[in-house]
Amino acid sequence: MLGTKLGWSAYLDRFQRELSKVDAASIQRWSDALFSAWQGQKQVFIIGNGGSGTTASHLAEDLAKGTIPDASLNDEEFQRLRVQSLTDNVGWIMAVGNDLAYDQIFVQQLMNLAQPGDLLIAISGSGNSPNILNAVDWANRHGVKTFGLTGYSGGQLQGMQQDGIHVALDDMGMVESIHLGIHHWVLNDLFARINRVDRYAE
Repeated sequence: MLGTKLGWSAYLDRFQRELSKVDAASIQRWSDALFSAWQGQKQVFIIGNGGSGTTASHLAEDLAKGTIPDASLNDEEFQRLRVQSLTDNVGWIMAVGNDLAYDQIFVQQLMNLAQPGDLLIAISGSGNSPNILNAVDWANRHGVKTFGLTGYSGGQLQGMQQDGIHVALDDMGMVESIHLGIHHWVLNDLFARINRVDRYAE
């Protein structure tokens, strides 16, 4: 945990350095994948464990509501992004974890819900969570696009995902913060594209 060794100023400097190292093209491709799902009216599924699980919930909420202008919230004709976090179906997760195994909690939901052309966003700091890997493997074999958010070495997920963003850092807290920070730019970019907002220079 970097914060146990670094004061706030040093921690902030390190955070900024690590964020600047993330491949900008991969960030744009994440926005592109989401925009493509919106254009095709495909479903977006998001999965993760622990802190990454709550990030999945955060992303799903932001992407569902945060791509709609306030003036269009009651517009039944407005084309919305179809997105859900599979970490939020608590009853299903407990049933599958109890009756089968914890490594099945996401893939079993995908078997019920996913269709070819949909998008799976898989968040795993280590890249080695079995329930994430099982879901990505199934998605790849059934025509579902896969995009991973990883940290550390990227683990097995980096080799399985079709595309993704890697934060090459051995600190889970900072990895999760960077994932979420990147998401907020992606959300803004997606809003601008969906709503045809004129882009402006900084």
